[in-house]
Amino acid sequence: MSHDIELYTLEEVPGYKVEKVLGLVRGNTVRARHVGRDILAGLRNIVGGEVSEYTKLMAESREQAIDRLLDEARLLGANAVIGTRFTTSMVASSAAELLVFGTAVVLSKAD
Repeated sequence: MSHDIELYTLEEVPGYKVEKVLGLVRGNTVRARHVGRDILAGLRNIVGGEVSEYTKLMAESREQAIDRLLDEARLLGANAVIGTRFTTSMVASSAAELLVFGTAVVLSKAD
C-alpha cells in the first residue's frame, strides 16, 4: 500500500487486516445539465453513438466525489476505504447527484 488512502470495493483486502474501523465516509456532487450539451445529446440520439459530453461530465463528477470521500477519510486518520460504492439519483429535472461511500479503516499487513 502507498502512503495515501487506498480505495477498495472489497470488504476484505487480501494480505491485510482491519486494525480499526473509523466509520462511514462519503463524497458527493450535484451537477446540472448544460443546455449546449443537451442540444448535442439530442442530435446524438438521432444519429446514435456515445454522448461524450455527458461521459466527460460523469467522469468529472466521479473524481470530485472521490476527492471529497478521501478528504473525509484523511480527517479520520484512515489509510484505506473498503466497501466503496457509487450511486446516483435525480434531485431535480435537470440535476443529478453522484454519491460515493464506503468504510474508512486502518489496514495493516496480515501476519
